[in-house]
Amino acid sequence: MEAKHPLKTQSLSLGGGLARAAGQGAAGSREPLWAAAAELRNPAAQHRDGEGESAHKIQRAVSFKAEGNQCYKEKKFREAIGKYHRALLQLKGIRSSEASGAEVNALSKTHIRLSEEQKRLIESTEIDCYDSLAACLLQSELVNYERVKEYCLKILGKHKDNFKAMYRAGIAFYHLGDCESALQYLKEAKDREPSDTNVFRYIQLTEIKMNRSNQREQEGSKEMIG
Repeated sequence: MEAKHPLKTQSLSLGGGLARAAGQGAAGSREPLWAAAAELRNPAAQHRDGEGESAHKIQRAVSFKAEGNQCYKEKKFREAIGKYHRALLQLKGIRSSEASGAEVNALSKTHIRLSEEQKRLIESTEIDCYDSLAACLLQSELVNYERVKEYCLKILGKHKDNFKAMYRAGIAFYHLGDCESALQYLKEAKDREPSDTNVFRYIQLTEIKMNRSNQREQEGSKEMIG
């Protein structure tokens, strides 16, 4: 009769126990993974996550805009510009589809419906940020009139009767040398606010600049003919 080796038996027992423990651990670790995978595949879960993310982005954008307004009041224009840009970046990922009235999450391709209140808040926040960015740039020592023009046209693309955007667009076009466009926007601004002296002054400056340009062209034509 073969004698059992106690050490061998013990090692086998331990090995079996370890194997069973490893098997249990693997099975236990799979269950949360399966649950997570099922959650990821669940459109309803993706929809909830997307809505929550959109709401969070809107809140962050409003907060950054408020911080920018405070910086503007304190004449910290560079800091204000940074805050307004951060607000716009929060809203950049939110895209409203005019056809379906839904936002498409780029990762999950899940349609996320925004409430009418959210849509209005997004639009008003964007317009306020572009308006404030233009105001900040006009306070700079070296004004980037191309950017001022860009921001004002973005506003007018959504709110064509915005007086400040008309006036600032006129200023930007004037300094960029496009007097015809400058005069167009400045006259539209004057129609909105007939008593605004700043608008009237820029209209005069634009007309003077245009007259001088026309005189130079006429003189040049005479020299060519003569």
